[in-house]
Amino acid sequence: MDLGLLILRLVVGLTLSAHGAQKLFGWFGGYGLAGTGGFMEHLGFHPGKRAALFAGLAEFGGGLLLALGAATPLAAAVLIGVMLVAIVTVHLEKGFFVTAGGYEYPLLVVAVALTFAFAGPGRLSVDALLGREFAGVSWGLGSLVAGAAGAALQLASRHRAPAAANSHAA
Repeated sequence: MDLGLLILRLVVGLTLSAHGAQKLFGWFGGYGLAGTGGFMEHLGFHPGKRAALFAGLAEFGGGLLLALGAATPLAAAVLIGVMLVAIVTVHLEKGFFVTAGGYEYPLLVVAVALTFAFAGPGRLSVDALLGREFAGVSWGLGSLVAGAAGAALQLASRHRAPAAANSHAA
């Protein structure tokens, strides 16, 4: 079982880190802070570059922590938060399936992160090596609440243009 948890942590964690590196550094075909910042401003996050920095750091850092199995409840909370924001701001209106831009992928990331918060990272992890493998119902619920609260704060900071202003722009 521990080998399976390690494989899942590595695949999901490193994938998320690469996704964050796209935002932060423009690696792997990403747009970097400037390009991602422009997109974030389009979504209503001002200043966009700061929002891109925080989203990139959450994905990059949270993904690395998850891959290592280090501070697993914190990694889960950070990833849950950033993915909930992505679901609400980008994917929800497009439906479920990723083929149409839907929320399928970020929802899977939330489920994986939450699972690790409840179950722990396994014996092949930094947390276990340090003797600090935090897991269980309280850690899972704490990660979910912290992630949802972080997402709610970020979403509350959005500056959405009034509908009338958007209809006259075209």
